[in-house]
Amino acid sequence: MNYPILITKQPRSDFGVIVPDLPGCISAGRTLDEAMHMAHEAIELHLEGLIEQGQVPPLPRSLESLRTMRRFAGGTWAVVQVDPAGLRVRVVRVGVTMPQRLLDAIDRHARQSGETRSGLLARAAIRYIGREGDALPTAEAGGVRARRVRAAGGGGAGGRAAGRRRGRAG
Repeated sequence: MNYPILITKQPRSDFGVIVPDLPGCISAGRTLDEAMHMAHEAIELHLEGLIEQGQVPPLPRSLESLRTMRRFAGGTWAVVQVDPAGLRVRVVRVGVTMPQRLLDAIDRHARQSGETRSGLLARAAIRYIGREGDALPTAEAGGVRARRVRAAGGGGAGGRAAGRRRGRAG
């Protein structure tokens, strides 16, 4: 997933970073490179915290749609790529049945994209679920608990408490 970030710089200060699609997710760095690196870490930690709390992370909006909003004027835009399969949350092995030709196409696309089969399927599922509109809740306006996601046919998130890691994400 590609999360747009807004980088700002005031005189005699570090570069500040906000992630518009993840309210409360902010970061900073002395250099642009450090700010980008720290933003990537902050996004991953924020997403992990949302998932571990049983919330569904919001899908990122397009850079173009965010860029035209007045409240985000005056900075430099960049995009941080986060692989949902790489988030440190409990992973569950599942068995899936599908036609061989579909599996071959998935593997081919995963190789061309430089990702794993599991990563591609997880990303595709997240995008598909996000298009369902009201079928699954989003994490906006305080988030939604996993029991509501399960009731709608989705999976739950489990694992470690967010504790220490969430505190660093904002």
